[in-house]
Amino acid sequence: MQVHTKTYKTPNGVIEGVQAKWAGFNILLAAGAKGFLACPAIDVDACQGYGVAAAIVESTPDNPIGTLERFLDRKVTKTNEKARELGIEAGMAVGEAFSLIA
Repeated sequence: MQVHTKTYKTPNGVIEGVQAKWAGFNILLAAGAKGFLACPAIDVDACQGYGVAAAIVESTPDNPIGTLERFLDRKVTKTNEKARELGIEAGMAVGEAFSLIA
């Protein structure tokens, strides 16, 4: 397994991205002080139970996020209630959502 990291700068602060990569599969997550955005492998509804703002970023087997560099080219597809309280909604550009979780 390989682990990659990337720092994203927003007007509201820093977001830290992490990618765990192994043959045929990746898990990607980008976290700020107020919550995180992740690939569909993460259960945002379970995160709601812990009081954590979480949202899913578009990714499919045919068109995966694949790398942390591609994160900003995506849109949010699902949010939990805590993320919606921050203003994150489905269809929002990831860069805009990053500013809300920073």
